[in-house]
Amino acid sequence: MRQQILITLGLCLAFSCLTMAQEYKMKPELWEVTGAGHVFETFEGKESLYLFRSRADLKTKIDFLTGIIEYDIFVTERRGFPGVRFRIQDGGNFEEFYIRPHQSGNPDANQYTPVFNGLTGWQLYYGPRYAAPVTYKMNAWNHVKLVIADKQAEVFINDMEQPALYIAELKREPAPGSIGFNGGGPSPFHIADLKVTKLNNPVLKSKRTPVPALEEGVINAWAVSNSFPETKVDDVFELGRDQKNGLSWETVDAEFPGFTNLARYAKIGAQNNTTFAKITITSDRDQVKKLTYGFSDRVRIYLNDKILAGGNDGFVSRDYRFLGTVGYFDEVYLPLKKGKNELWMAVSENFGGWTVMAKFDNQEGIKVD
Repeated sequence: MRQQILITLGLCLAFSCLTMAQEYKMKPELWEVTGAGHVFETFEGKESLYLFRSRADLKTKIDFLTGIIEYDIFVTERRGFPGVRFRIQDGGNFEEFYIRPHQSGNPDANQYTPVFNGLTGWQLYYGPRYAAPVTYKMNAWNHVKLVIADKQAEVFINDMEQPALYIAELKREPAPGSIGFNGGGPSPFHIADLKVTKLNNPVLKSKRTPVPALEEGVINAWAVSNSFPETKVDDVFELGRDQKNGLSWETVDAEFPGFTNLARYAKIGAQNNTTFAKITITSDRDQVKKLTYGFSDRVRIYLNDKILAGGNDGFVSRDYRFLGTVGYFDEVYLPLKKGKNELWMAVSENFGGWTVMAKFDNQEGIKVD
């Protein structure tokens, strides 16, 4: 009997089955809150934190990597984006899941997005891989559970048996970090009953779905510069030393279906909202090639230093319903010379996702570096 108990104990330790959930109450001594406003109060039977355009971070160092995060949120029909941040490295780098109560029942009723250098990416990471149609209980508490396993995750909302959303690939490299909440203006929301369970190997219910490979012809990496003010390229029809001097560069890979998240390297600021992304195209002859591309939010396209095209796809730039989500929606025809050609894209960002993506349908006679 004693041997059997020891064996069972060993298995439990191996699979973290003895790990207990740690509860974090909504009390001022446990949370550091920054932003427009907040109230710690008892609301609808729960000790809660009422957040208005604010962030709340645990004061206790938690170092969460894998396991389960659970909390309750009181949902109303007001427009807002309240959610949880996890694996927080600092104020601008973490993973985030939030809900859109005003989109209850719609395909974008919620959102997973990574945050790089202070910039979310919902205009990049949209669709069924990153959001799911969920009908929320209005004017009531809703229970949210995230099961996080290395680079995958599941989200349960009210129904704890069937995941509402399977996230096949968390976009940041796994690293332990803290946990916090985002009030997600413009409306305030109540949060309560945070529970955190650390598990080494949490089991997911969803069948693993690999991220598809990039299609042939997609530009799979860009050289990305440091950020600079957009005024540096205003009314610039030919790039020169004023635009090129003092730049540093980092190669950033493209993600399915082809966008490169420029915020992985470039840092956005009140003034520095623009970066260059460039590739070299070697052509075996003088020829014209169609390039299909997408961007967010604004772009200026230069080939061999001369401007060819531009565009604005920012949030509500076309009408009040336009989200500014990215895709292969535009095309430009490149007059390539024989030999090496440099394609530079100056990409400017407001919020929601900083990116460029491009592909050649016909690669005959060209090589991209």
